Amino acid sequence: MFIVRWILGRIILLLNFVFSPKKRQRPSEQQDVIDQQTQSLALYQYAACPFCVKVRREMRRQNLNINLVDAKQESSKALLTAEGGKLQVPCLRIEQDGQTQWLYESKAITSYLNERFA
Repeated sequence: MFIVRWILGRIILLLNFVFSPKKRQRPSEQQDVIDQQTQSLALYQYAACPFCVKVRREMRRQNLNINLVDAKQESSKALLTAEGGKLQVPCLRIEQDGQTQWLYESKAITSYLNERFA
């Protein structure tokens, strides 16, 4: 079972690399503002998770520089479980106005990104 998942993960990564979406082009001033806003965001993810790939593709499409956190590392896994409430990826950590929100589910994350940055 592990070998099948590993192979499928590598196929997903290869297809994502080959068919990577184009980055959205913005004026540099506008991109600087967006980059400043994305500093308060972090995506907890696994490299070969298809749902994480979906979110990363949307991030690339919108040219968002969101910090990627490997949820397989023990410290990240512990933080995600303790503060987010569950060990599930993808999970977007949103820090805003002194509050931290954990947003799960790829569809909810892409909707949030589209509403906030589109």
